Amino acid sequence: MQPRNMSMSGVVDLAAVKAAGEAKAKAEQARAEAARRGGGGAVPPSALVIDVDEAGFERDILQRSTEVPVVIDFWAEWCEPCKQLGPLLERLAVEYNGRFVLARIDVDANQMLTQQFGVQGIPAVFAVVAGQPLPLFQGAAPEAQIRQTLDQLIQVGEERFGLTGITVDADAAAGPAAAPAQPAGPYDGLLEAAARALDANDLGGAIQAYKNVLVDDPGNTEAKLGLAQAELLSRVQGMDPQAVRKSAADDPADVRAQLAAADLDLVGGHVEDAFGRLVDTVSRTAGDDRDAARLRLLELFEVIGPEDPRVTKARAALARVLF
Repeated sequence: MQPRNMSMSGVVDLAAVKAAGEAKAKAEQARAEAARRGGGGAVPPSALVIDVDEAGFERDILQRSTEVPVVIDFWAEWCEPCKQLGPLLERLAVEYNGRFVLARIDVDANQMLTQQFGVQGIPAVFAVVAGQPLPLFQGAAPEAQIRQTLDQLIQVGEERFGLTGITVDADAAAGPAAAPAQPAGPYDGLLEAAARALDANDLGGAIQAYKNVLVDDPGNTEAKLGLAQAELLSRVQGMDPQAVRKSAADDPADVRAQLAAADLDLVGGHVEDAFGRLVDTVSRTAGDDRDAARLRLLELFEVIGPEDPRVTKARAALARVLF
């Protein structure tokens, strides 16, 4: 993982995946929803430029990188080129307004992180996208080249992982006295119909109904949860649990068997077993197999809900194995 001069070849390779179009559409829908709700204003600089140490690395960089690309600037007080590059990166972070976050790491105070990234000279700039580290460039590069690199990084974050960046919620920015947000639309009937279809085991009908809601309201929490549940039940329908578990136990390298077993684990209430199985699968695979396990894990996170502590724990474990 040595620094390369303005080379995004590894990043561009990551974009060539089957889910690229879907992830990009998801990012665009999420940004449109944020704009419809009044978001998209200026993000405070304090949220865009952060100082990170070894103790906060997992929280401030790895976990944050599942939502927005994080650009890391390795610097030191005695480094003269750092004094030129640092302010430029900070200005660009504010200008890009949440499309990436700049994390500043002092190499003298954080030597372990410096070694882990293989930094050989400073300034050195890396990125972390969905837990994956990417070397960007070393030295004080021209602004035009830095902009091009950032644009490619953001594009990969969208197309590969559906990262939408961070935005300002207009209601939150207005403070507690602001009027509550109005419902996005009259979706109660569609959600009720979807729930009835789910109860009647009409999984295809439920999936389509939830998707219909999400087309107009991508942020609808109830529809996202219902869709994740319906798709999970659809996948396990008709499975032979004993055969699936035997296949997974007999061949840990069989990714499809591990995915199926994880679905069964979750349906059976063994949430931590399902998450652990997929994290382990991600850790020992590569390429399309690794991506399939990672995406399935993210889908199961949706079933349980982002606030559940088991999801928080598994998300951190995923970030660690990706890193």
